[in-house]
Amino acid sequence: MNRDKLVIMDETAIRRGLTRIAHEIVEKNKGIGDSIMIGIRTRGIYFARRIAERIKDIEGVPVPVGELDITSYRDDRVRANAGSDVQTLRAPDIQDKRVILCDDVLYTGRTVRAAMDALIHLGRPRMIQLAVLVDRGHRELPIRPDYVGKNVPTSKLEQIEVKLQEADGCDEVVITQQRG
Repeated sequence: MNRDKLVIMDETAIRRGLTRIAHEIVEKNKGIGDSIMIGIRTRGIYFARRIAERIKDIEGVPVPVGELDITSYRDDRVRANAGSDVQTLRAPDIQDKRVILCDDVLYTGRTVRAAMDALIHLGRPRMIQLAVLVDRGHRELPIRPDYVGKNVPTSKLEQIEVKLQEADGCDEVVITQQRG
């Protein structure tokens, strides 16, 4: 099976999207007080760190960044005591904080739902907002991002691949179309 690939975001487009999201977060929340960025493992963590860096550049205030592993909360895997892994969240306390949950791609919404389940299990945030680099549609759950780098309408035959420097050695978003 052949695949056609098309770069839909290059390094410059990703940088601009991250900067725009950072500004939108600051504007919507009238600052960044009592906020924490939580990245969903793996690329969501890098995405969260980069947004936090830009917010620090804008506001001059560091934003705590945490990491969330949702493996034991996913509904498409065999559950072995959801939340039993003490390493689920590596972050400062989320109690009564504004949590900005970050992920690279939003698709069906199931990953985000699992992340929210994990967060609620670990504390009671005041609010959860969602930031994604790419929203590709095809939601199966009523989940909508607060901040989006790029909306990319896709077919179910297409794949979105986010590559970030920290994990992949380059910054780009690629859409892949399957051909028979």
